[in-house]
Amino acid sequence: MKYILVTGGVISGIGKGIIASSVGTILKSCGLHVTAIKIDPYINIDAGTFSPYEHGEVYVLDDGGEVDLDLGNYERFLDIRLTRDNNLTTGKIYQSVITKERRGDYLGKTVQVVPHITDAIQEWVMKQAKISVDDDGMEPQVCVIELGGTVGDIESMPFIEAFRQFQFKVKKENFCNIHVSLIPQVHATGEQKTKPTQNSVRELRGLGLTPDLIMCRCTTPLETAVKEKISMFCHVEPTQVICVHDVPSVYRVPLLLEDQGVVSYLCQRLNLPVEMKPRKLLTKWKEMADRSDRLLESVSIALVGKYTKLSDSYTSVIKALEHSALAINHKLEVKYIDSADLETATLQEEPVKYHEAWQKLCSAHGDLVPSLFMSSPSSSHYARIPLVLFFAGVCLGMQLAVCEFARNVLGWEDANSTEFNPESKHPVVIDMPEHNPGQMGGTMRLGKRRTIFKSSSSVLRKLYGNVEYVEERHRHRFEVNPELKHHFEEKGLQFVGQDVEGERMEVIELEDHYYFVGVQYHPEFTSRPINPSPPYFGLLLAAAGKLQSYLTKGCRLSPRDTYSDCSGSSSPEMELSELKFLSL
Repeated sequence: MKYILVTGGVISGIGKGIIASSVGTILKSCGLHVTAIKIDPYINIDAGTFSPYEHGEVYVLDDGGEVDLDLGNYERFLDIRLTRDNNLTTGKIYQSVITKERRGDYLGKTVQVVPHITDAIQEWVMKQAKISVDDDGMEPQVCVIELGGTVGDIESMPFIEAFRQFQFKVKKENFCNIHVSLIPQVHATGEQKTKPTQNSVRELRGLGLTPDLIMCRCTTPLETAVKEKISMFCHVEPTQVICVHDVPSVYRVPLLLEDQGVVSYLCQRLNLPVEMKPRKLLTKWKEMADRSDRLLESVSIALVGKYTKLSDSYTSVIKALEHSALAINHKLEVKYIDSADLETATLQEEPVKYHEAWQKLCSAHGDLVPSLFMSSPSSSHYARIPLVLFFAGVCLGMQLAVCEFARNVLGWEDANSTEFNPESKHPVVIDMPEHNPGQMGGTMRLGKRRTIFKSSSSVLRKLYGNVEYVEERHRHRFEVNPELKHHFEEKGLQFVGQDVEGERMEVIELEDHYYFVGVQYHPEFTSRPINPSPPYFGLLLAAAGKLQSYLTKGCRLSPRDTYSDCSGSSSPEMELSELKFLSL
């Protein structure tokens, strides 16, 4: 097993997740099996109880693990399926050590950070690195480990010490460190400053880790003199200083690393079993990047939610929309709308903001209400909007659509979710029986569940490839009241997808509407760059005016929109049979 530790310096949020994912991508393109682990130094057991403003979205895995959003980057880039144990936190480590101490596993010894906590970290990493994350069940050959936070943080000290010891345990030829640092550029002079990186590397070396590659995040490409200066003061060769400047698309990052010889260095440094051929293995990534850069037509989607001030709150949703837009050769424009701005209370207090929000909503090609839309629905929102817009509701967005239909079509004026009004006479959305309101963490309906399609004419079923069922990831505490199902279906709101027992309503569609879809699950978590999520793909197709044509053609894209097997910009001398394409 080869281990690649990715650390960060100067500031947090520098892009370690994208860089770790990109390193894994270019190694996987060589035919290696790659897994990934994210370490978060916070004491929380998992990310499930975080506010989206704290750490962005909560990403959900197949096994129901609520984890950091960077694991979403790993899954999308590497097309792998991770587990909750691929996200390691201080809370998990201390919990496991204390459990062992209470059980008497340490035989009366004084339990300390060193060696007990550091040993537990190393054991966790070594055990999890062997767990298969690919469909073929093969054991990984490379494990990319991202250490969250910044070198020097007191919270991350036990992890730094653990990996200082770890490098000797697994031997030098099986462990390397990539340090990601910031190169600020003074606005007045345009000069690129290396001092923060020098200090960061000095501190890392003082803690016992020596970076093998220094990846410099910067606005513009590194000047040669700057690269040589970093090389000299950070004790590495100039070829070990990698420039990761701002690029138009994240799809460019693996290509950027590839062009600077990162694979060649890692193969030599870690003695990886890879035949060094001309690098033609990222063909589809290059095609995606090229397509993203030259898009001319655009499609706009209004995203209505509670946490729209921080786009990271909807990372997977935005990525799923981007995947879908890219697949139909359109540039995505997202219009963020705070759900509170659409309420009648805002009309009284700030009428300008109210009218601006509604104008933005009505001017978009499509309307998306993700699950984080937590405002109580007013009496005139989403039953009327779909008459002129294309609509997709995800999780709570679907529940709110049911509430609005009950109010405006069934005439139940006080219809609501018990989450918002426990005293409603028409509780169309209710608390699930297994929900434990006394405990917050991990008490929702979580993880991969099966949804059975009940209608052969369902638009969403056709978008999924006319399958009988789908398996998608869930994260919710409330559900549509199954006892009221027949009232809705009599008036045209069809529950075309249900759970295996037929007790939970999973998919809604409105009869005689171009595209009005709501899903209880979160399809964005399984969207991939070359395999976009069907509910989002359908929304983009509808918004671009291509849905009917797509369905008529048997759910096939036109040749212009389909990704080819060989990018037109790649070298023609290589035979198609020699190419080993990356599975995204």
